[in-house]
Amino acid sequence: MITVVLVDDQELIRSGIRALLDAEDDLTVLAEAGNGRDGVDAALAHRPDIVLMDVQMPVMDGIEATRRIVEDDRLAGVQVVMLTNYGFDEHLFNALRAGAAGFLLKDTDPAGLLQALRVVTRGDALLSPAVTRQLISEFVARPPGALSSPDLDLLTNREREVVALVAHGLSNDEIAARMVVSPTTAKTHVSRAMTKLQARDRAQLVVLAYESGLVVPRRAPHVRGRHAGGTA
Repeated sequence: MITVVLVDDQELIRSGIRALLDAEDDLTVLAEAGNGRDGVDAALAHRPDIVLMDVQMPVMDGIEATRRIVEDDRLAGVQVVMLTNYGFDEHLFNALRAGAAGFLLKDTDPAGLLQALRVVTRGDALLSPAVTRQLISEFVARPPGALSSPDLDLLTNREREVVALVAHGLSNDEIAARMVVSPTTAKTHVSRAMTKLQARDRAQLVVLAYESGLVVPRRAPHVRGRHAGGTA
């Protein structure tokens, strides 16, 4: 059973999503909250698999609430997925920086919402390739350097190549085809890179790749330092 806490200041939105999720055999809503502060309290009280978090709310916004959930050791394993009406904007980039696993538009069709929650719980690609590409197009024009060179040096050449491909929106299957390896091997490289860079999930890996300067914005994948085509 996938457990969810809903955090949104619009009761109608919460009611609609709750009805949708509770109709599924493998999904259930444990609690609701109307602002970020109460959302953090609900997460602590119920320890759900997922918190569906609105971005703009009274008392405490979704970004600060996400940061508090992610930084709380008692909530290790809780994934935060942002809900928004606004598409890609600065708030959502900041939410990913705060540790959100990804985000959904509130007009996402019901099947898409259900599938997204199941994907997040499996720990697979938490941002779809299409979502990642849009994120890149909006936010990659930022000064690099947030991640130090010693951190990047922890990666093998193969892992650098994989991170670059993740940051350009490729799925594990697409990475496998590009590198001529199995999907399992591609997923292993992604997982190892996330561990070495201390990325909470795939979404943060994308942010780190661009903020570190590992990937050059709006160009073909490019890896700083050693050539990306080396062996792991």
